[in-house]
Amino acid sequence: MSIFQTLRCPALVLLLCLFCAPLAASTSEPVPQLQIFVSILPEEFLAARVGGNRVQVETLVQSGHNPHTYAPTPRQMARLAKAQIYFRIGVPFEAPLIAKLQRTVPDLKIVDLQEGIDLLPLAESGEEHHDHAGELDPHTWLDPNLALAQAQRMHSTLVTLDPEGREDYDRNLARLTDDLHEIDRTVRTILQPLAGQTIYVFHPSYGYFCKAYNLKQKAINVLGKETGAQHLARLIEEAKRDKVRVIFVQPQFSEKTAEAIARSIGGRVVALDPLSRDYLANLKTIALQIAAAQPAPPK
Repeated sequence: MSIFQTLRCPALVLLLCLFCAPLAASTSEPVPQLQIFVSILPEEFLAARVGGNRVQVETLVQSGHNPHTYAPTPRQMARLAKAQIYFRIGVPFEAPLIAKLQRTVPDLKIVDLQEGIDLLPLAESGEEHHDHAGELDPHTWLDPNLALAQAQRMHSTLVTLDPEGREDYDRNLARLTDDLHEIDRTVRTILQPLAGQTIYVFHPSYGYFCKAYNLKQKAINVLGKETGAQHLARLIEEAKRDKVRVIFVQPQFSEKTAEAIARSIGGRVVALDPLSRDYLANLKTIALQIAAAQPAPPK
């Protein structure tokens, strides 16, 4: 039977296809994935975008958990022992973890995404926190320009460990760069009319965000501790003076103090999450919520 006669017979064509498909699949080897750990969900977004299908990314601090007090689970520690890269971001729980990893998993490549960034002091609320004097603000990712620098550091790390994937990593980084520039322009447009204004936040997560978009933040509490009555009264007076109507809170901390201030000024609390994995959409949400709470001054 000639090939032309074969092609006229649907059943034989189907058999040929079924026979050839496994042979074709066996000729292309699956791409080995680098096993990556990150501390927080915004890092997961960046690492997944840069790495694409050449990486598998796992995050230590999942939604709703507090990176100030988090402790990795035994399962996470076992998974970390098998990873190739851990991208650290500077959140408080990392210090004891990294000391342990350096002793127990010496082959794990630990990359500091804060390297090369001019870190800001952690804005304090006005109360004394001598035990944290001089602490630096780790919330760098909330400035998309700094997030881009972190993505570039991820890219260089991945290329070093997986040079065969350079073309993929280059392409992924280029696309991410465009997206970060676009969200930066969007947020800047939204917040430009509010230049110089102050936002009240429970925890000082927005120092880099405010610096990038010419805002100021005033934090109610830095470390999640109870706010004293005298300090609470002073904050209420300052909020009234500043004509504040919204206190921004985040799901990782108690809202009790913020709600007390909001009641006293006839305002309300609004939840923002600096740790959302949906990084680009979340930056726009933060900007829109701030703009809605802080009407532009009259001309």
